[in-house]
Amino acid sequence: MYSAPGLLAILPYPNIDPIAFSIGPLAVHWYGIAYVVGIMLGWHYAKRMVTRPELWPNGTSPMTAEKLDDFLVWVAAGIVLGGRIGYILFYDMGAVIENPIRAIQIWNGGMSFHGGLIGTTLAMIFFARRNAIPVWSLFDTVATVAPFGLFFGRLANFVNGELWGRISDVPWAMVFPTGGPFARHPSQLYEAVLEGIVLLLVLRVLTHHVKALRKPGTVAGAFVCGYALSRIFVEFFREPDPQLGYLAFGWLTMGMVLSLPMLVIGMWAILRARAAAPTP
Repeated sequence: MYSAPGLLAILPYPNIDPIAFSIGPLAVHWYGIAYVVGIMLGWHYAKRMVTRPELWPNGTSPMTAEKLDDFLVWVAAGIVLGGRIGYILFYDMGAVIENPIRAIQIWNGGMSFHGGLIGTTLAMIFFARRNAIPVWSLFDTVATVAPFGLFFGRLANFVNGELWGRISDVPWAMVFPTGGPFARHPSQLYEAVLEGIVLLLVLRVLTHHVKALRKPGTVAGAFVCGYALSRIFVEFFREPDPQLGYLAFGWLTMGMVLSLPMLVIGMWAILRARAAAPTP
């Protein structure tokens, strides 16, 4: 089945060096740069939002720009620690047990979004309680900017030639260096578009046109639902991690299993926000 001529090289993969530059023995990877750029752009976008009180409940921003500056370190730690620990627990525990140094090689296997979400959620809860910030509004703030990190993170996956898609003969299929001689879906780019660009635009409409920030939890719920739906859809084109394969039915993957509860939680958050909103 896989030897059909149509499944051989269709579009050459742009073989980009995963290392952006080196300073002496220190190698700076595009993967790390992607996370830094995503976090910094998200921070800038969030600062612009908190300086617009008309977007928020009762015309009052839930926090100052200075508090958001303080939160930057917390959210960065939540993303990196949660994302890496989540990847190890969900996808790579066996390999890390055999080679513990692999745990800190974030370019080797990468990060888990679901783990990063858990880490970021914990960071938000602790920071909100410590600084008397409405936790649901902080959830909304971070949700609106999360697509920046997702977009650049998926581009970094593409540069690394990892997390590629299933074998395909679509005109834009590519042969990845570690994916054998067959053309595959560039599923990293599908995720970059859906989880990054499309989701960012949807949340922008909600925050600036629908004024959804006035019902705390609505935007966070929409983000969680949007990510879950995007991820489940792309999983049908993405090759499952080789150490896990398909979990059941020849199509169910770990990404789908982890995303389904997110869809339920996101819908609950939206319904909770509607019920909690004061009657006009």
